[in-house]
This record gives sequence, structure tokens and C-alpha cells, in this order.
Amino acid sequence: MTYDAEIPYGVYWSTPFARWQGAFANLHSLQFAAHIAKQELARRNIPSGAIEHGVLGFSVPQKHSFYGMPWVAGLVGLNHVGGQIVMQACATGVRALLAAAQEIDAGLCQTSLALTCDRTSNGPHLYYPNPRGPGGTGSHEDWVMDNFGHDPLGRHSMIRTAENVAAKHQIGTAEQHEIVLRREAQYRDALADDCAFQKRYMTLPFAVPDPAFRKTAATLPSDEGINFSAAEGLAKLKPVLDGGSVTFGGQTHPADGNGAILLAAPDRAKELSRDPSICIRLCGFGSYRAELAYMPEAPIPAAHAALEQAGVAVSDLAAIKTHNPFAVNDILFSRQMGVPVDRMNNFGSSLVWGHPQAPMGTRAVIELIEELALKGGGYGLFTGCAAGDTAMAVVVEVADRG
Repeated sequence: MTYDAEIPYGVYWSTPFARWQGAFANLHSLQFAAHIAKQELARRNIPSGAIEHGVLGFSVPQKHSFYGMPWVAGLVGLNHVGGQIVMQACATGVRALLAAAQEIDAGLCQTSLALTCDRTSNGPHLYYPNPRGPGGTGSHEDWVMDNFGHDPLGRHSMIRTAENVAAKHQIGTAEQHEIVLRREAQYRDALADDCAFQKRYMTLPFAVPDPAFRKTAATLPSDEGINFSAAEGLAKLKPVLDGGSVTFGGQTHPADGNGAILLAAPDRAKELSRDPSICIRLCGFGSYRAELAYMPEAPIPAAHAALEQAGVAVSDLAAIKTHNPFAVNDILFSRQMGVPVDRMNNFGSSLVWGHPQAPMGTRAVIELIEELALKGGGYGLFTGCAAGDTAMAVVVEVADRG
């Protein structure tokens, strides 16, 4: 299956990702996303009238986020654009992409901007009133911290899902650390030649605005807060959970950032593309929910579903990206899909550049497209898990429009 909606080549972007409590910690994530979208659309000479619809994806509420896409679009200067909010934790990026594609395929618009953003830093503290509670008191939660540490259905932490999968499939600490070193080496390739790969879709050096979005507060050469490992240092780390195998070195870190992808009907995609000879098709999507507390298993059936819808075999793939909040994810994917770990996640992945949730999948899909473009085209797969033991996957094709 091929969706009608296409991605105009080059009409997508991502900010660098900053480790939480870093350079983006005090930036309202929706306003920050709008600030960047306005700049990036101008850099690509995309007129405001060219965008008809938008999908906003985030997973951490911000002040006034009730107003969603219409507010963000208005900040960008797209006062005629409306659209919905989607929220599926780390699968939000692919979910937003699917929602935008469906809007175009339904004939409701010719163009849709899938805009994703999150700030895990300084997450909101929420109070839920309950007049019938003891003394009229309600309940409360720290949106980010409490939900990282507690799945309300199984009452387990995120890391417990990785430990459950590691134990079930006999994935040890040393094997996880080997993946970490490999993924960091791949990420270094994206930094080569003054970040040449990242500059294909990211504006670098990156000007960090102040919270009022009036002046530049700092400048980043690339992602902020990346820690590169050494085999000796990883070997000294103890598992986070007693009796477990996952160390702090074998998992990603929370981060902040945003990214966006424009989708368009074929004729409009050709008009808006930075290289009209390149065609980027959406060939298949997949979704899956794994057994409770076995989240790292979910991306594999989701990938199978996306490949089946696309009519593509694993052997047909020229590039693969995964969301790997834990090194365990990539080991299991490699084993069960028959894909060598070296074939996955060229130029980086979330294990290294961080975990800002909603924009994570958006950036991964963008990097997948750019890797395929460097290779002269072909099929690519992105798949990744999300809270609630779910996953989303997408198959794209980069080809010569002729």
C-alpha cells in the first residue's frame, strides 16, 4: 500500500536535543516549536498559504496547551490553520505523521504540518480536586517523574519493562554495553565534517532563544549533554535495579526539543520540495501493544505490520531506525528480525541523542529519509516503543520521481 500523501524533500527539520535541565529547560515547548517552525518555513520559502492543516504532537502539557494546534499555528503566522492534538508518548511522532497523511488521503486538505514537541525539564505538577476525598483533599502527580516511575496499570517503572524483556530473552549487561558503544560510534558519524549529516535537516550552530523569544540566550554546535562512553567505564556500572542487567549506561536520557515534517498531496509535494526530482512516499504504518510490562517487545510486531502493509520484506530495506530507550530494544530487534546490529541506526538514535518523547520519532524518520537520500534511495523502516507497552512503525520510500 502507498498513501497518497508524500513528504516534500527537505521540508522537515529538528532542533538539536538538549539533555533535560539544559539549554531548553525554560522554554515553553509549544511556543518554542512555533518559534522554530516560523524560522524553518521561511528558510525554505514556504508561504503561509501553502499550509492548510496541522497536527500537533506532545506528551507533556504546557500552559495553554488546551488550545493546541490553532494556537501554535497562529504563533507561526498560519492563522487559517487548525488541526488536532495527538499524544502517544514516544510513538507520538509516527502517530502525528499518520494523522496528517490520513487528513490528506481523505481529501480534507492538500498539505498538513506534523509538528511535535516536548520538554521533559521542569514538568508540571498537577492537582486533581476531589471534594469527596478525606477532608476534601484531592490527588496530585508530577507529570514527568511520576509517570516515568509508575505505570498505573501494572504499577511498575519503565526500566522494569526492559528488565522483564532482558530476563525473558537472556540479554546480559555486557551485550547491552556493546550496543551502546556501537550506537555512539554511529552517532559520531553524524558529527563528522562539522556535523555535515545533521546540517542536512538541522540549522547549526543553533541559536537558543531566551524564554521571551526576543533574543539569543546561547548557541549550541549540536545536541547538548551527550555523554560518550568507554568500555572500561561501562564495565564498572552496576544495574539500576537489584538483580537486574540494565545500567544507567545502557539506557537513554530525558531531553527537550522539537521537530516537524510537512506532508502534501503529490503535485503539491513536488512544488514545495527542495529537490523536486526526489519523491518520498509513505508505504505502510504499523501499531502494536505488547504484554503488560514488556514494552521493548512491541516494536517488532509493529514493524512486521508496517512491512506487510507496504508489501516490503526486511531484506528489501536499505536503512532501519529504531527508538532504543534501552539497548535491550535493539538486541531483541536484531535477533527476531534477523538484522545485524550494524545495519541499524546509522548516524545516531535516541539511545544517544536522548528522549524528548514526542519529537523523538519525528527526528528518527527525518534521519531515515536523509540516510536513504545519501544512498540514492530505497525503502526504510522506523519502529519504536512507547508507554503502555505500545509501538508504532512506518515504512518510507525515497525514489526518483521520474
